[in-house]
Amino acid sequence: MTKKFGPLSILEYILLLLLAALFIFPMLWMIVSSMKPEADVYTNLTSFKAFLPSLNPANWFKTYQEVIERFSIGTYLANSLFYGLTFSVGSILVNALAGFAFAKINFSGKKIIFGILLALLIIPMETVLIPQFTIANALGIVNTRLAVVLPAMASIFNIYLFRNFFIAIPEEIIESAKLDGANIVTIFFRIMLPMSKPAVATVGVLSFINSWNDYIWPLMVLTDRSKFSMQVAITTINTTQPVYINQVMAVLTISTIPLIIIYIVAQKYILQGLGGSGTGIK
Repeated sequence: MTKKFGPLSILEYILLLLLAALFIFPMLWMIVSSMKPEADVYTNLTSFKAFLPSLNPANWFKTYQEVIERFSIGTYLANSLFYGLTFSVGSILVNALAGFAFAKINFSGKKIIFGILLALLIIPMETVLIPQFTIANALGIVNTRLAVVLPAMASIFNIYLFRNFFIAIPEEIIESAKLDGANIVTIFFRIMLPMSKPAVATVGVLSFINSWNDYIWPLMVLTDRSKFSMQVAITTINTTQPVYINQVMAVLTISTIPLIIIYIVAQKYILQGLGGSGTGIK
């Protein structure tokens, strides 16, 4: 059935275009500003030329070369990738195991414990940063890469997401696996996780994005610059004299590219996971 194209549809598309422009224009200005000399960034700010790169193609990547020569961008990128990938894998395992327990394993006080976990969602994460740092310091992991990724792997929202997907998997499948001699570990890794690919992708991508964008916690636990993530390094770059706005925009562009790639690759699974549509059962 063909959708009718009327005044409401036109208004809908106009609003969508305005909303897209609201998000795209700042990113576009950031990218083109990184492709200009320093003096050109501040010119023509009130005209459409502000959204055009330098007319000389030789200037397009010169800023990136300069900022890479001034700062250890490769090291910061490698650190962020390590933190993001480690945090994603750890989050998937930890939260999937907890979600599996709440969905398919009967134990005393399960509903009460799960209810308490849901109640904890109203507590802002900022309120637990100091106790979290105290524990990390007591464990002796401050100023280590482990301190960046370990404390926040368990997430109540991710546990809830996995639990909902695992509940939708029929008990008959698990019983059949048990009759074939599969133990609980085999059932989890060979049946539950493969049948919950949208949840796995959603938790993995969101965990990577959260780790990549995290600023306060790495800043608290790290003092060694060689272990800084991109977000912490951006602050250092912004305060290192002389500060060039085109170089700052170049660093911000570099830090944004991996997130865009990750989202494009996993977009379908993210929408399925957050929409609760499907468990992978055909």
